[in-house]
Amino acid sequence: MKSAYELAMERLQKGSPTITLTSEQKAELAEIDSSFNAKIAERKIFLTDQITKAATAGKFDDV
Repeated sequence: MKSAYELAMERLQKGSPTITLTSEQKAELAEIDSSFNAKIAERKIFLTDQITKAATAGKFDDV
């Protein structure tokens, strides 16, 4: 007898089957991830600097 989880997974597979990606598509997605991770890191560095400057200046309401 199948569990409720197994039955739900079977229904899910029937409704929307799993799509396999080609290596080219995976590489493209990895490039996009890398690009956005770089943007996030850049923004974190900028905002951390801004917070540090505001805290040093005593503008705790701005932080």
